Amino acid sequence: MSTTLIKSGRIIDGTGRNSFDGHVLIRDDTIDDVLPSGAAPPLTDEVIDASGQAVCPGFIDVHSHADWLLPLHDHHDLLACFPEQGITTVVSGNCGFSPAPYNPAAAPAFSAMGLLLERPLDVAWCTMGQFLDTLDQTRPAVNVAELVGHSTVRLACARTRRGALVRKELAACLDTVRKSFDEGACGLSLGLGYDPGMYSPLEEIEAFCRVASEYGRPVTVHLKALSILSPTYPLMTLKAHNLLALQEMIDIADRTGIILQLSHLVFVGRRSWGSSRKALKLVENARSRGVDVMFDAFPYTCGNTTINAVLPFWFLARAPQAYRSRVSRMHLKAEMEAGFALLGFTYRDFQIMDPAVPGMEGLAGLTMDEVAGRWDMPPFDAYLRLSEESSGSALMLFHTYSGEPGRQEVIERVLSHELCLFETDAVVKSTGYPNPAAKGTFPRILGPLVRDRKLFGLEQAVNRATLAGAQRFGITDRGRIAKGKAADLVIFDPETVSDVPPEDGRPAGRPRGIVHVFINGGHVVREGAFTGTARHGRVLRR
Repeated sequence: MSTTLIKSGRIIDGTGRNSFDGHVLIRDDTIDDVLPSGAAPPLTDEVIDASGQAVCPGFIDVHSHADWLLPLHDHHDLLACFPEQGITTVVSGNCGFSPAPYNPAAAPAFSAMGLLLERPLDVAWCTMGQFLDTLDQTRPAVNVAELVGHSTVRLACARTRRGALVRKELAACLDTVRKSFDEGACGLSLGLGYDPGMYSPLEEIEAFCRVASEYGRPVTVHLKALSILSPTYPLMTLKAHNLLALQEMIDIADRTGIILQLSHLVFVGRRSWGSSRKALKLVENARSRGVDVMFDAFPYTCGNTTINAVLPFWFLARAPQAYRSRVSRMHLKAEMEAGFALLGFTYRDFQIMDPAVPGMEGLAGLTMDEVAGRWDMPPFDAYLRLSEESSGSALMLFHTYSGEPGRQEVIERVLSHELCLFETDAVVKSTGYPNPAAKGTFPRILGPLVRDRKLFGLEQAVNRATLAGAQRFGITDRGRIAKGKAADLVIFDPETVSDVPPEDGRPAGRPRGIVHVFINGGHVVREGAFTGTARHGRVLRR
């Protein structure tokens, strides 16, 4: 039995209540007591003096893709950036893609999720339960609560790749979702901006949601559109595509009674920013009439996604032949140029994280107009070349997400909203150009946005980074500093905490001010650095 005393800290307990001075006693993996500052602390094996520092619950990343790395024996090296910014728990399986269930017969389709991988997985599971057992055996570096992905279920259970499922296929999919819930999945995720989710009719989405409603599990959704124009609706649709997509999911939530979590509520492209007030109003109105809807966001004006995210579904449906069709390319070029003009995009707004093509590693960090210059071809041709040669797996940072440097009003409006939880949505690789959210999401919120910009209070920020996320996903034993809760704790300096954002071509760095981190009582970050091979996380079965 081991004991640790965190002494004389400013305790922010995660509930949103005012902070207070006191001590936190850890016994093994549990918070054994919370003592007021005047109480005499007991003798313990280790004492950490937190004078002048804040002590809060470990942060919960409510939208993560870490599950694609957790089965790897060295994932603690890849994911060290998470505990180093205070993340102790991740909610994974988002955007419709979870590593389970897995059908070996669908391996080629499953491999299309390769953009989320560091390297191919040695898949030793078929069911959700077997996948979670694998994570238990591997011992995760952070706690993980796993969603079951709609797209993954389709690929595992149905021969129909795109479009409406036949009745037997749909029944098999729904049974698999139920089985995944029975085996510990904490909810359902939808990726409606990606293949095959973008081709699924609303009736199918509603059927999946009804199963989640039966179990009282949340549904996270990457909407069909994140901008006023998108590849997933006809170009001339009169209503802004992102508002149409949002209304469709709110209507489904209203009919089914699901707990709806809108993933990364962002407004992509300069001309989409003006739709933010209407979108927030749609959410607020739905909430006022009883729809259980919230959203999450990251504090950067860029986000990672596949290079094919801007390509229309008609072009993707004809691939790979469409890449070499003069007519298809002319049609696509006209459509993309019109769409970019209407959205306020340029090729400078697309930055390569991982080109996913051997020999092209040197392109990481370059924008598409810079790549076009290197290849001596127009940006459109360079974009399609990278899309084709990477088979759509090139990982990109798309900029102008809810703002840009010097124009932060929209992203601040979203992040400061009381219904907003916090996330990284970061795809982590050992090479390439990193997403800054993987390094600094929570330090950026606590420092530049709360301390410096004063968008909202520190206690509120900690609540939405901890207990609010735990409650949203049915995590009952953490997210709060209280006797008997899991000892997931962060000690940070409220005066210095901050991200280290990208600058002058240099990628984001390790954040400042995150001093110590505990996961289930394990001291995994000391003086801001991850402690080697520390793996104290757990699989949080629902």
